[in-house]
Amino acid sequence: MLSVYEGFFSGGARIVHSDVVRGLAEGGQSHQVLSIHGEVHREATRQRMEDDACYRALTAGGVGVTSLGRTAGLVDGRVAAHVFSGPELAETARSMAAADVILSLKEQPLALLNQAGLPRRPVVVCLHRSDPENQGPALDELKAAIADGTVAACVCCAESTRAAYEAAGVPGELLHVIPNGVDLLRFRPDPAARQAFRASLGIPATAPVIVFAARYAAMKNVPLLLRAARAWLAREPAGHVLMCGAGMDDTNPALWADTEMAFGADRHLAERVRPLGVRRDMETVYAAADVVALTSVSGEAAPLCLIEGMMCGAVPVTTDVGDSAELVRGLGFVTPRDPEAVARAWTAAAAGRAGLAPALAASRERFSRTRMIAAYAALLDGVHTRAAPLPPLAEPL
Repeated sequence: MLSVYEGFFSGGARIVHSDVVRGLAEGGQSHQVLSIHGEVHREATRQRMEDDACYRALTAGGVGVTSLGRTAGLVDGRVAAHVFSGPELAETARSMAAADVILSLKEQPLALLNQAGLPRRPVVVCLHRSDPENQGPALDELKAAIADGTVAACVCCAESTRAAYEAAGVPGELLHVIPNGVDLLRFRPDPAARQAFRASLGIPATAPVIVFAARYAAMKNVPLLLRAARAWLAREPAGHVLMCGAGMDDTNPALWADTEMAFGADRHLAERVRPLGVRRDMETVYAAADVVALTSVSGEAAPLCLIEGMMCGAVPVTTDVGDSAELVRGLGFVTPRDPEAVARAWTAAAAGRAGLAPALAASRERFSRTRMIAAYAALLDGVHTRAAPLPPLAEPL
């Protein structure tokens, strides 16, 4: 199997896919990864492949990772992102030739895989959003690959993804829903980690804590999160809001501007908003939280932050986007995109955390990584079996 990534940068889709690849490799399949970019500049953050947690986890697990070496979507600042050089196509062809099935992490890598002259292999496209039209030319690349007959299946991480892509013209028979899952040994309530992490930030053990784990992007609706934080912190004198993800740090001037605008004359309240940037210990951050918050306006399918946070014992509070409302049904709160409503839900979620703990614990099997990887393995085995050539007919005696 060969997985093709647009690049290694912070985001739930890359985390899920890399975990799937590691799990399939642990189960005996042979996997390699080809990344189009070796370095990406996104969300006011320079992200080198070799520094990325997913890259390190893959290589530590014995999965080979190579890159075409591009930077930030351009070859040299003059050549378009969908134009590839001879050496790049030759490297891609070598990687594809050694594989039986190709996995495309989202539809963006199809700009490369659709290039003429590459080996024909069945392609499985892994889809992780619920707004296919908001992907630039990627939807057209997906439709072209389907028309060409190279797409054998599309994996949708949520029902909202399947519905959106079918409405956009992707044949329903190609769309298979495999819900996201997480490592339940890693993501679990951990009282000791909760206490130690809070102590490291000077947060009292009894203080209510909200965690917002998202990259700095328009779809995540950071201004709403900050306006809700202002309303909540004004009536929760001991409360803290932790922000994690690419661009969620003090070096991002846009985040500073959003904070100034949201807090205004109450800028002193923002001292209890902690931008922590990209973290590699999210299980600890979630364990320290009472609430995991999502304020997205579009694009989400099955947000990984909600699943990881819930499995660590944090109560989810989310806007109604993608499958979010279904994910948290009976486990948390769904709010309108109104800062006061979000703030009230945070208060209710923090106060109700102990009462919701049994339901969160009972939901763990539903969000299991083992279940997710087994479903991927079954789908890929089926694609491989259907693509395998028939044995030659026996010669007559």
